[in-house]
Amino acid sequence: MKEVFELSAEVPVSLYGQRFDQVASELFPDFSRSRLQSWIRDGQLTLDGRIAKPKDKVIGGEMLELNAELEAQGTWEPEPIQLNIVHEDDHLMVINKPAGLVVHPAAGNHTGTLLNALLNHAPDLINLPRAGIVHRLDKETTGLMVVAKTLHAHTDLVEQLADRTVSREYEAVAVGAMTGGGTVDAPMGRHPTQRKLMAVLSHGGKRAVTHYRVQTRFPHHTHIRVKLETGRTHQIRVHMAHIGFPLIGDPVYGKRFKIPKGASENLIETLKSFPRQALHAANLGLEHPETGEYTEWSAPVPADMQELLRALKEGYPEQD
Repeated sequence: MKEVFELSAEVPVSLYGQRFDQVASELFPDFSRSRLQSWIRDGQLTLDGRIAKPKDKVIGGEMLELNAELEAQGTWEPEPIQLNIVHEDDHLMVINKPAGLVVHPAAGNHTGTLLNALLNHAPDLINLPRAGIVHRLDKETTGLMVVAKTLHAHTDLVEQLADRTVSREYEAVAVGAMTGGGTVDAPMGRHPTQRKLMAVLSHGGKRAVTHYRVQTRFPHHTHIRVKLETGRTHQIRVHMAHIGFPLIGDPVYGKRFKIPKGASENLIETLKSFPRQALHAANLGLEHPETGEYTEWSAPVPADMQELLRALKEGYPEQD
């Protein structure tokens, strides 16, 4: 079912001289600039009852009238993939994503993604950008993600993420015994030669800040709690590797496996066979886009990481 919008707003005199599409963006903030421009060209968004061009200037006092419907934002197909829904209401969903699930279709992963699962659960999401997905987790990272169910919620959540008011905390297990917590403030961008990878850059990178604290220290590994201040692609994995403590099981940014001195056979086997980066999005907090109330959700560490932590705790019998 398509969502139909009938809205109107008067142009304030303070916006005198601005472009029609700029004014529309300010008066109808739930819609993207490109979507509003398309509606202007199609005559679905009018200026004082007439069809105008996006670049036409306003003087103030005119009436903007919108009569349009949202159209499908992609050609994705719904698929019956099980979702672990932590919370759902009319405005948003919070999902506990399992390891191995790609969030969004892309080259090499056209089906079998979280987006396909979301469309099966809530078909109207096809009318929202990326079916309501406003942030991502890597394929092998587990934990909490928020998904918008309305255009208003989508716009609000994107703004919260941009304003860095969304709280995201992760559980991770790193290679190496840390002496304490700290902050990594190191700009990131695409790797200069390996374009599929991210890297800390001395020039041209975007600001990236990661805070971490020690939960449990083991002889050769550390269980840490990580809080993102910014949300760059692969940020935690890159930052931890940058300071010399890559995550266990990270196939991209991790180091070559070394057998820890004094480790039991069970621990050695657990470390060698751990199938993914040991990273879990454990807590998510945000202002609800409809009520404005700050709300938090949590998801327990998944079974594979629990087993990893147990093996680390019991893995040095000579030190007991």
